[in-house]
Amino acid sequence: MAKRDKKVLPPSGAGLVRYFEEETRGPKLSPEQVVIMTIALAVICIALRFTQ
Repeated sequence: MAKRDKKVLPPSGAGLVRYFEEETRGPKLSPEQVVIMTIALAVICIALRFTQ
């Protein structure tokens, strides 16, 4: 039998790209925090719009 080369990755199927999650710098926010901050920003913008 032929020896397999361990350095070669198996071909990916149907042109799909492999995604390796890597640790990046920056704040770690949950989706709930992002939604809350977005709503808060919208409320502040609406409040500023009507205060004149």
